[in-house]
Amino acid sequence: MTISFSSISPTWRVLDHTTFGPSFDALQSFAYDDTLCSFIGQQQGLATTRAWVHHKTVVLGIQDSRLPHIEEGRAYLESQGYRVIVRNSGGLAVVLDDGVLNVSLILKEEKGFSIDAGYELMYDLIKKIFASYNVNIEAYEIVGSYCPGSFDLSINGKKFAGISQRRIRGGIAVQIYLCVTGSGSHRAHLIKQFYDKAVAGKETKFVYPVVQPETMASLTELLQKPLTISSIMTSLLTTLQNEGVQLTVQPLSNEEQQLFMENYERIQLRNEKALNMNKNN
Repeated sequence: MTISFSSISPTWRVLDHTTFGPSFDALQSFAYDDTLCSFIGQQQGLATTRAWVHHKTVVLGIQDSRLPHIEEGRAYLESQGYRVIVRNSGGLAVVLDDGVLNVSLILKEEKGFSIDAGYELMYDLIKKIFASYNVNIEAYEIVGSYCPGSFDLSINGKKFAGISQRRIRGGIAVQIYLCVTGSGSHRAHLIKQFYDKAVAGKETKFVYPVVQPETMASLTELLQKPLTISSIMTSLLTTLQNEGVQLTVQPLSNEEQQLFMENYERIQLRNEKALNMNKNN
């Protein structure tokens, strides 16, 4: 049984970072979630839902950054106008752009709240957001998609979202990317080309996804409705309120802001090290 939002916390904080624009660095998002995990895990903060959008960024996993021809793969992505970064948690390459909505549910790690419970919490939320469309949203690995996992979300076998999870300092961040608008297959083709160039037929230390672009689509394509990031945000907040929780908007406190800056600097250095390490291999 899925744990309810109200049982986690009667009040949820909302941080809407969806309109920060093209200059909003995806590494800042990692720093925000790490900061919130720390404060919430140490009982200093409310459970939080944070939403954000980044423009033309490809986020690689650590394993991706160690591919035999990673520099060629990275150069291809940059030639297509994408910034390339390496995430500080698990997973493989994903595309972020102005048609992709990212949402984190950040809460205190309580005894008995399993990893699967975290995934189910997000899956249940997404099903409720789109309940009025009368579609069957399934959660299972979509072979041929990029960053495949057991909690890929799909409609009619086409993936539109992926869920990941990060647990640090007693806090949990359950994160999802939702391809809202644009072409899902176009995004998948970009990652297919990346792997083709970064692997180039060489032996790899992990099994990278053989991307089949036709396995992915956006919600606009799947639902045949004129969705926007803003409309999904409205549905998200309405759904949370329907779950019986109060929503509050609170900017970062001075203490949180200080920890954010420390985390951001740490993550920038780690990202630079991950990218530069491969130039020397």
